[in-house]
Amino acid sequence: MNEKVFIVHGQDEAAKLAVARFVDKVGPNLEPVVLDEQPSEGRTIIHKFKEHAAEACFAVVLLTPDDVGGPKDKPDERNLRARQNVVLELGYFLSELEPERVCVLYKEGVELPSDIYGLVYVPMDRFDGWQLKLAREMKAAGLSIDLNRLF
Repeated sequence: MNEKVFIVHGQDEAAKLAVARFVDKVGPNLEPVVLDEQPSEGRTIIHKFKEHAAEACFAVVLLTPDDVGGPKDKPDERNLRARQNVVLELGYFLSELEPERVCVLYKEGVELPSDIYGLVYVPMDRFDGWQLKLAREMKAAGLSIDLNRLF
């Protein structure tokens, strides 16, 4: 039986594809789940999300600098942020799966949500060092990971 790994993402297609390929490669029984690649079957996005999320045993959340935000009275203090749906889905998975089954990959320069420090944050570097760190987190969570498949 396949272990489903839900990939939460914003608008960075390259990052999404890199993580999906990584999940395919590192575990023979792992199945990456990317919501926008699943058929809608007449469902609303939230129903589609809940159905697929309920089948996941691990979530990888990609925080990529897709939006800009900050205090409305201090326009000079705006920061690069992940999409709002990404932060919402991060909270959902923290509640449903527990923090040890959620790993946040983030790109340089993106603001990290402040209320959830203590969570595993892995920088998504251009040298792919994130892959070994993510594989270790997935293995620690009990997923069938073969670290030899990384190399």
